[in-house]
Amino acid sequence: MHRALTAALLPLFFLGSRGASLQEEPARAEPDGIEPALLALFDYDVELDLDVREEAYDSFDGYDRVDISYASPMGGRVPAYLYVPQTEEPWAGMLVMHGMPGDRSNGQTFGPGYARGGALCLAISAPWARLGPGEQMEPITFTEEDRANQIQLVQDLRRGVDLLLTFSEVDPKRLGYVGGSYGGAMGGLLAGVEKRIVAYALVVGDGGLYAHMTSPGDRIPPEGLDVETWQRWKSWMEPIEPLRFVAHAAPSQLLFQNGRTDELVPEADALVYQAAGSEPKTCLWYADGHSITRERIRDQAKWFAERIGIDPTALVGP
Repeated sequence: MHRALTAALLPLFFLGSRGASLQEEPARAEPDGIEPALLALFDYDVELDLDVREEAYDSFDGYDRVDISYASPMGGRVPAYLYVPQTEEPWAGMLVMHGMPGDRSNGQTFGPGYARGGALCLAISAPWARLGPGEQMEPITFTEEDRANQIQLVQDLRRGVDLLLTFSEVDPKRLGYVGGSYGGAMGGLLAGVEKRIVAYALVVGDGGLYAHMTSPGDRIPPEGLDVETWQRWKSWMEPIEPLRFVAHAAPSQLLFQNGRTDELVPEADALVYQAAGSEPKTCLWYADGHSITRERIRDQAKWFAERIGIDPTALVGP
């Protein structure tokens, strides 16, 4: 029976930890070359004005949160939160990406802790989560809009790197990315394109929307879709699957964190995603399911500390 995707990528909460294990890394998948025309989809005019607008500013214990938006290269505005350290500079910089459904507010899972640890964090809302008055969220439409949204998301995240680097306090050699679920998948796509980020943490992610829909046992096409609509959607989405791009993340480093009992990203799907990732990579397994636990945060923070110099004790203690 097909897993419902909008239920699959739930808002992320801290749950009880179950214990991690470092599994022998899966065999390396031989990557297919990425055509220049596909890579060009994620390019944008770097001379465009970011046009950053500040809406609100709040101060908390150990960090400040700024409600901002900036111009998307593909039109419209990108709603975001900046989590600003109150520690001494220089800072690391970090992108934070939410699950599906979700929006920038889910950045609260990671943003405050990493800001306290010395990273300026930017959490954005995906294109499908930028709603006007009275609009309802439709993360997946099975139309070409899904392809456009995924391309726009990557451009907007890359533009987010530009924004982080406008801060003189940010060390350009200490940039990271953390994403959960849908964010864990889209991080693999970004990793194949954006080389300024040196460390990507991909949490409970899989190989992308098409891969998620075509696991063993899933109904193909999904219930409610005719074959023609499905084939069109496949032709739009399969070429830009994170599964293809994560193979080209090097020299950036990858951290995969997955759960043994995850019913939304089964172990077999996670293994395929991990195997596709380029070296260097670390694959951590946990006894629980589709969740962000304190143990995962602890392991992740220590991993980032070695790569972008944040203070891991600010997240989970010594």
